[in-house]
Amino acid sequence: MSTKLYVGNIPFSTTSQDLQTLFSAHGPVVQVELVSDRFTGRSRGFAFVEMASAEDAQKAIGAIQGTVLDGRTITVSEARPREERPPRESGGGGGGGRDRGDRGDRGPRERR
Repeated sequence: MSTKLYVGNIPFSTTSQDLQTLFSAHGPVVQVELVSDRFTGRSRGFAFVEMASAEDAQKAIGAIQGTVLDGRTITVSEARPREERPPRESGGGGGGGRDRGDRGDRGPRERR
């Protein structure tokens, strides 16, 4: 059974292929998911690497955890399951439109 690993503090210049190469030295890599910012497309500095077996994942953690990659000390650990979050409420947002209501103590709005 495959095991997913969390890889943190990676340089922003790191590619999926870089991680594939780094981790494949310790066993078969099933998938590399480099997380990027939704709006800018820039790397967010972490990724998930799925190793083919739990044994390969443990070998990779032992070998790669704490190593320096392009000047940054990377962290590697077994990924935790994704937490369930309540659904986001859509709509709303900011309010900053024209004042359409009562003018309070200043009287009604004048038309121009």
